[in-house]
Amino acid sequence: MRVKKHWKKISPDHRESLKVVVLQAFTQESDHTVRHSLSQLSAVMVKHETPDRWPALLELLNQSTKSNNPQDRQVGLLLLSKVVESNPEPFKPHYHQLLQLFGDVLQQDLENPACLYYCILTLTAITAYVGSEEMNLMRSLIPKMIIALKHLIKADQDQASEAMEIFDELMESEVSIIVPHIVEIVHFCLEVNTTLSDSLRVKALSCIAFLIRLKSKTVLKHKLLSPILQGIFPVLSAAPPPGEEDPEDDENDSGDGSDSESPKHYAAQVRSGPPSMPLAQACLSSGNPYERKGGLMCLAVLAEGCADHIRTNHSLHITEQSGSTLMLLSSMLQTVCQSLSDSNQVVRSAGLFALGQFSEHLQPEVSKYCSELMPLLLGYMSCLNQAKVGHVTKAFYALENFMENLGEEIAPYLPTLMETMLSALHNAEELKIKELAVSAIGAIANAAKELLVPYFPPVIESLKGFLTATTEEMRALQTQALDTLSVLARTIGKDVFGPLAAECVQLGLNLSNTIDDPDLRRCTYSLYSAVSTVSPDCLTPHLDSITTVMLMGLKSTEGAGPPRRTRRSDVLFERVYNDGRLVPRFSVENAFIDEKEDACDALGEINTALCAMHKLLDVVLPCLVETVRSERERHVVMSVLEAMNGVVKACQGEALQQPGRLQDISHAIRDVLKKKTVCQDGGGDEAEDEDQQAEYDAMLQEFAGEGIPVLASAVPADVFLPYLNDLLPLIMSKAKASCTVADRSFSVGTLGEVLQSLVTVSGGRAVAGRLANRLLPVLVAGVRDSNSEVRNNSVFGLGALAEAAGPVIVSDFPMMLSVFSNLLSKEDDRRVIDNLCAALCRMITSNVEVIPLEQVRCAILPARPSQCSNRESVLALLNFRFCFVVKRITVGHNHHQKVLRISFLYFWGCYFCPMVSLS
Repeated sequence: MRVKKHWKKISPDHRESLKVVVLQAFTQESDHTVRHSLSQLSAVMVKHETPDRWPALLELLNQSTKSNNPQDRQVGLLLLSKVVESNPEPFKPHYHQLLQLFGDVLQQDLENPACLYYCILTLTAITAYVGSEEMNLMRSLIPKMIIALKHLIKADQDQASEAMEIFDELMESEVSIIVPHIVEIVHFCLEVNTTLSDSLRVKALSCIAFLIRLKSKTVLKHKLLSPILQGIFPVLSAAPPPGEEDPEDDENDSGDGSDSESPKHYAAQVRSGPPSMPLAQACLSSGNPYERKGGLMCLAVLAEGCADHIRTNHSLHITEQSGSTLMLLSSMLQTVCQSLSDSNQVVRSAGLFALGQFSEHLQPEVSKYCSELMPLLLGYMSCLNQAKVGHVTKAFYALENFMENLGEEIAPYLPTLMETMLSALHNAEELKIKELAVSAIGAIANAAKELLVPYFPPVIESLKGFLTATTEEMRALQTQALDTLSVLARTIGKDVFGPLAAECVQLGLNLSNTIDDPDLRRCTYSLYSAVSTVSPDCLTPHLDSITTVMLMGLKSTEGAGPPRRTRRSDVLFERVYNDGRLVPRFSVENAFIDEKEDACDALGEINTALCAMHKLLDVVLPCLVETVRSERERHVVMSVLEAMNGVVKACQGEALQQPGRLQDISHAIRDVLKKKTVCQDGGGDEAEDEDQQAEYDAMLQEFAGEGIPVLASAVPADVFLPYLNDLLPLIMSKAKASCTVADRSFSVGTLGEVLQSLVTVSGGRAVAGRLANRLLPVLVAGVRDSNSEVRNNSVFGLGALAEAAGPVIVSDFPMMLSVFSNLLSKEDDRRVIDNLCAALCRMITSNVEVIPLEQVRCAILPARPSQCSNRESVLALLNFRFCFVVKRITVGHNHHQKVLRISFLYFWGCYFCPMVSLS
């Protein structure tokens, strides 16, 4: 019998006997392997029997960890690490005592590496749960821990590498603990990044990268950037061992995305910004090809990490001892372009990757250099049939990212581009090159749109051969061909693609029926969505078959095993492209989950295109509701909620005509907010990380919350009111001061969106008035919140309430004006001020007679909405001028249209001619 799965089935007497037997066996056992297994068994039991219900365990831990015998301490710390790792929170009452113990161990057991190892593992386990009362004690352990790690490195580098996870946990959970010791930590990591094992160097470099992201100002304050750069550049520009190549430089690399965790890979992630440019420039002028490659990798990382700075200033300013250096974007691009003609393949490959990074992250500025860059890329493409796959992959990466943003400027290059791509489709021997060419045609189509029409027949002719392939080796190419076909459907024009629409639908159905592959099915869903935008009638005869396949995919449990625990350092740097190598966006294990997400998106778009099709709505919406309740994967439920919201938003009341439909959707949203769906039950054999689970639950609830204002805008207010009354307490409960900032922001933001929805529906004013007494205190409290995002959403909500309820809440206007006045006197966040102006304008336009306009004018003029291009700023400017025009023209109701015309002209005059006076 497995204790983990069947503990509750064991009788209480047998449980107590088992606890005694396990501890007795642990104390008597001398073999380390057996002791390790017994400690793991104890850890499993602690998941069910909390420490306070197992006093014998606490007594054993207390005696053994404080023993004068080093062997006893080692054994006690082994058991402690396992039971605390399995269930850290119940040990919280003992944290202070444990931290004192760890301080003694880290100082006294430097010659006992096993004790140090188990001690640091336990520290790692409790870090996320440490409270303010233990913070100072935890902070005092950092210097001792660094010394202990140095001793552990000498004894066992593998154990030291695992122990260094403590830094990841501290930075993610309680970064304030390490801030006073950031200098020691950085210097320690730089020492590790020398001649030790790759796994240790990777940990050290990822730690430095994480620190720079979290505490860049502290790093600069302590002048740590220079030693960091001096430490990482030798790694970044190092040549591989003799006879080997860096993975990204392997000429025979298939481009399948296989990724190794090398120090060079992580050195490339240390985004140090403009100060790295002097070192990069020195590398770029070096005679060593790997140093030139390192310089280019630095530029590539700068393009991503400093994109906003470069985009805004078009330059990087670097101050050196010799003076000030200015490297313009054009100069950086020129350097990259020169590398494409370098004599060394390694340098050319890095140059292509850097150009791809520039094209991806520095748009639209990079597109201005089209005339210089496109000939270079086309020159590269002209010999792609003879090049190696790994190198060609980077060339296509650069080309695709650059082309997609060109728009009509791609026209002069279309003949050469299409000739090159069609030639590759016909003549390339490597299937991977054909796959890349098919993908590039999709990118070209996104830019060229109808300009691609002359090339459409040969493209379709080529794709047909791939689309009907039956062999496994052709599957990736076939999947890419389907994806590109969908792009063509959306971009080439209805007149051109329309005649093929019915054939495409049949092709998708045939593939779904004959090939069992989740990625292929995902692409057929995308194809159906694309066809629905071109020729929706072609889908109508096949709706039953199409929705059956998609709904089967949604209900499938295939591939829905427990998620893998991913190291934080892996998550931190997960990107589409890393250090010049193609990294897959999704793992194979998640292909079925991705299929479900795409099925949801497709169902939503098809329903939007065919929202008058009652039969489709009657099939799809009940399935979506059931999937919300029964699906185990949170990501799938998020996609389902998003699709369901999209369908209702597009079809409005049409989607909710079926009796019981509104109730079913409302109750599904309620179940998510109450955490009563299957994906929120926290069950399963493998307990998911609690922090990750909480984060996913919060995201789920946000997706569910977005559905409430969508429903409110789709039906008369009095029809939705019973369900709204059921949902509002669940939303309002997250606005309490004890809730997280994210919850408070979500709560008041959702309330504001619901109120705004009531403005436009029948009976909305009456319902808003009935809700005012419940919502007003919540929103006013939010205006006084310490977080600017919560204040921003609360101010928006008050404005929406004033607009929705109108005269019904006029008696509350003085109090609201007082709240706004107090906020305005001390608010420094421009978004909040913009929303405040808009909220005042909503109050004025809902009942102009009760607002002291002259006082409002004097208060608001110094804080007129900023020139941000957001909806609230424009709304505030419009209403602000409208209100004062209304005040100056005394007319009766029969002159209302004249007032509107005059105020409209006045608004445009003031908005486009700033010299026009508001007075």
